[in-house]
Amino acid sequence: MNISAQSETKSRKKFSMWPRRLRWRIMLTLGILLIVIAAGTAIWGYSALQRPLPQTEGEIRLPGLTDPVMVYRDEHGVPHIEAQNELDLYRAQGFVTAQDRMFQMDLSRRQASGRLSEVVGEATVERDAFFRTIGLRRAAEASLSQYPERTLRILEAYAEGVNAYIEQAREKGTLPVEFRLLGYEPEPWSSVDSLTIGKYMAYDLSDHWREQAFHYYLMQKFSKEKALELFPSYPENGATVIQAMSEIDLDLSGLARAARYAPPEWNGSNNWVVSGEKTASGAPYLANDPHLGLGTPAIWYEVHLKAGDLDVNGVVFAGIPGIVVGRNQHIAWGVTNVGPDVQDLYIEKRHADDPYLFEYQGEWEKAEVIREQIKVKDGEPVEYEIVITRHGSVISDFALPGKEGDQEEPTAYRGEGAPALAMKWTAHAPSTELEAVLRFNRATNWEEFKEALTYFHTPAQNFVFASTDGTIAYRANGLIPVRQNGDGLLPVPGWSGEYEWEGFIPWDELPTIVNPDEGFISTANNKIVGDDYPYHITSTWAQPYRQNRIREVLNSKDIFTIEDMMKLQFDQKNLQAQEFLPIFFEQLEGMELSEMQREALQLLQAWDFADRPDEGAPLVFHLWMAAISDVLFADQIDDEMMPLFKGKAQAVDQLIRRAYDGNPGLWMEENGGLQQVVYKSFAAATDRASQLQGEKPQKWRWGKFHSVLFEHPLAAVKPLNLLFNPPSPGMGGSKITVAAAGWDTESGYVDHGAVWRGITDLSDMQKNWNVVGPGQSGHAASPWYDDQVTDWVTGGYHLTRVNPDAYQNTKHVLQLVPDK
Repeated sequence: MNISAQSETKSRKKFSMWPRRLRWRIMLTLGILLIVIAAGTAIWGYSALQRPLPQTEGEIRLPGLTDPVMVYRDEHGVPHIEAQNELDLYRAQGFVTAQDRMFQMDLSRRQASGRLSEVVGEATVERDAFFRTIGLRRAAEASLSQYPERTLRILEAYAEGVNAYIEQAREKGTLPVEFRLLGYEPEPWSSVDSLTIGKYMAYDLSDHWREQAFHYYLMQKFSKEKALELFPSYPENGATVIQAMSEIDLDLSGLARAARYAPPEWNGSNNWVVSGEKTASGAPYLANDPHLGLGTPAIWYEVHLKAGDLDVNGVVFAGIPGIVVGRNQHIAWGVTNVGPDVQDLYIEKRHADDPYLFEYQGEWEKAEVIREQIKVKDGEPVEYEIVITRHGSVISDFALPGKEGDQEEPTAYRGEGAPALAMKWTAHAPSTELEAVLRFNRATNWEEFKEALTYFHTPAQNFVFASTDGTIAYRANGLIPVRQNGDGLLPVPGWSGEYEWEGFIPWDELPTIVNPDEGFISTANNKIVGDDYPYHITSTWAQPYRQNRIREVLNSKDIFTIEDMMKLQFDQKNLQAQEFLPIFFEQLEGMELSEMQREALQLLQAWDFADRPDEGAPLVFHLWMAAISDVLFADQIDDEMMPLFKGKAQAVDQLIRRAYDGNPGLWMEENGGLQQVVYKSFAAATDRASQLQGEKPQKWRWGKFHSVLFEHPLAAVKPLNLLFNPPSPGMGGSKITVAAAGWDTESGYVDHGAVWRGITDLSDMQKNWNVVGPGQSGHAASPWYDDQVTDWVTGGYHLTRVNPDAYQNTKHVLQLVPDK
């Protein structure tokens, strides 16, 4: 026994020798004290959560207003803001959004600007370095001067509203509890903050650089034949580019680290518009469900804005004025990501003696060098250096920067004359997406909406449109580069001048459809043009299953109802399983299976291919597909390179199809052929299912593993997850169903999907159907914090009414009045 154990034993003996009554009194006193401490903690916690709840009734003075503004919050916390003039409207929008989402807004601008470490600490230094390298805030600052005076006034008014909330909450001690937990207060809001959040969305929908870097890695490690099997197509000028690459030895470790902060590769969306000739109401229907990362609070915020002839509602990113996606009294619109190749990696030759000199057409050019200091909470500041060539920021040198004094050079890696990879990206250029958004909000017909699109540059989006005059339309809109050489599949020589961008696809030649004979238009990040389209958009499209299922349903009958649209947005039919399971069954014929494996196979054979949460077959299938990837790649592709493997799902699909068609290729052959790959992966999948849920396949359930995680930013600090994270119910669907529900392959948690689903019937613009998961509010104590979780996981909606008789009938009536 050690000394501490001996001491504890002696103390117990002394205590037991005291009189029973005294011992009882001591125990009672300690018990009461613990109860008091626990009660005090609970009271403090309750007070800390309740106190920041926004005032939704009565009157608040708001500096800058010229006239009173009314704010009506409906039963789901959706604010309906009525103002007498436009600037007051946006000033009020800034104030009201900050009431509900101030902590989210502050964290969003900090992340996009590379300033999280100031309030979080050393854990986010590398993340900050990444976002400073790609320069979202620099691009936002450059964009500010491109906006007309009217829009700049709107940005300023919005910022004034946010700052009025910050000042009032600071004075009253009612800032959200997260600020208290992290020990800081938000800085004043600025117009650049709003534009930076807009640039972040371009980042969230663009990560083509990963694919190029991975293709380079394949060409360096494997034979040309084996590498090209994982390319989506053979690269244009492939021999020339590959030869140039063979002369350069690049260190990809920096890019592998940077890939940790790349957005989910399945960021996308569904949208469709149906002609009135195919609807029960006789007017068009429009449906949209953008797919992004799930979190608490939601990335989208639903709001209704009204001033004069402006009457628009829908969703917006907290921190941006206006409505990004929605409808007014004349039109409705929705978006999905085109996913074009708008990023290129350029191989830069660096001077042996001067790390800031790079070769271009036989001359040495001086790069721009930005030296920044990353402030770190409870730590020393970190000096960080960003190098920008004529093509863009050098990202191959990216690594965790050392603290001040730890290294002679502020960059993490720079050998003598070491080549570099610089990233060129459309989002780095000044752009005017907010101008487009504000014009969408006022458009009354297709021509006006189309004109507004001329201001929308990045990220390139598939817009669907419908209007009360019966028009339905589609347009792929944004800046998509036209390359002098190459097709975006590989990094290209930056020193020759032969691989520059010649401009962008001419605006008049971007894919456009108006009132098609088919009676509907749909997109799901699928291939949008035929092989005869004269311009390159991308070689890597989303797997076709969501789009094929949408088209299958919309072609299935002549007339549709709104309920049909709801069912389609939550449709869980798995066309990937329908395609591949017959192939897999064939490969398993005659193979030796255990009793558990036979029972699992029977589940699949009886399955109707719907990813329902209360069935076991979806669990087996999705674990099986993940295991196929592991069998093919785990032992050959370096672990640190796997985050660069964008398009892995598409590559696996293609390898299976080719092998079944008699062209197995090297990846299949080296693993024993298709039959052995299917057999090994099935064994691995069933073993994992049994580890997760026991050895009886009849009791396996997809939703038990595949549960929703609306994770709060502070949930990583246990036990704050219990305070901030909403419930995690099981959910159906998957990455490749219309009801998108992307999941982490290790934990099973659904962390990606249609954060907002919305449907509009243009026969009645006074109402529309929405669901925002998990809810409207960013305050954990609010009734609107997670009240939409059940609807979100079951395909439910709430009805948003924008006629005054409906939304004004609420107890949550707030008047904002001028502070005179």
